[in-house]
Amino acid sequence: MIRLGLSGGIGAGKSTVAKTFIERGAYLIDADKIAREVVEPGTPGLAALVEAFGAEILTDDGSLDRPALAAKAFVDEEQRQKLNAITHPLVGARTRELLEAAPDDAIVVQDIPLLVEGNMAPFFHLVVMVHADAETRVERLTTARGMPEDDARARIAAQATDEQRRAVSDVWMDNSGTTEDLANAAATLWSERLVAFERNVRARRPAQPLVHLVAADPDPSTLGTRLVNRLWAILGDKATAITQTATDTLASEAETLGLELSPADLTAPEVSVTLAPAVRGVAELLADGGFPRVDGEVDVYASADPGRPGVVRTIVG
Repeated sequence: MIRLGLSGGIGAGKSTVAKTFIERGAYLIDADKIAREVVEPGTPGLAALVEAFGAEILTDDGSLDRPALAAKAFVDEEQRQKLNAITHPLVGARTRELLEAAPDDAIVVQDIPLLVEGNMAPFFHLVVMVHADAETRVERLTTARGMPEDDARARIAAQATDEQRRAVSDVWMDNSGTTEDLANAAATLWSERLVAFERNVRARRPAQPLVHLVAADPDPSTLGTRLVNRLWAILGDKATAITQTATDTLASEAETLGLELSPADLTAPEVSVTLAPAVRGVAELLADGGFPRVDGEVDVYASADPGRPGVVRTIVG
């Protein structure tokens, strides 16, 4: 399977993208839904919250009064950490259960509003960010959701900036147009990139880069960093060093196709991985993570994503 992290600021339009993916067979894991499930009446999670914050956080019917909890849990950092210590392990455990239940050939879409804030981007095969400018989002939140304008602006300001989101994204989906425009873009992403990516990972096959997908990268200057961070997430303590060593371009492919693209739009990083001396057999880990071995090579791997080229060379330290 491949795991896709779907995120974006409040009011950006993630639900439209998620719905489009689900219609095409995606396996959805919704972080907000899980966060509600683990504190439903009768759950250990809700009991733990009551013990920590008092019975005043319950409504008359015994369910969680979220505004009352927020009034207690967000008064300072200590209380917020107390809340997180209860809910985060429960959300993590339920997420793992859902991942284990996913089919082997699934495209798993994890809808995580605070993906950037939680530094989770490297743990996904691909990060898709849905974007709309702040004023557009304020209008949506105040009209469609009935949220007071001050509240809408405060929530937007409390989240990651556009620059922070762009730096960790592999796909940037603009939602300044209509819902239909966004759904069509999501459908194209699914058919052109996600299906091929999953098949390549399952077949242990590097991708043939598609120039127009590579050129659409949200921030080519951060591609090497994204690949390095992804490899750290895959290998962990099996690696002692991971560094970008070179940057090639696909300019010749663009010229063959008659596309006027600069080399900066078509970066293809090369990354060197130094393995711990006793470590062997990382090929399966890398293949599962999106970097299958190149045919005829022993220690060379390449990206299975047709929109994010990259070569990985391993050496034993």
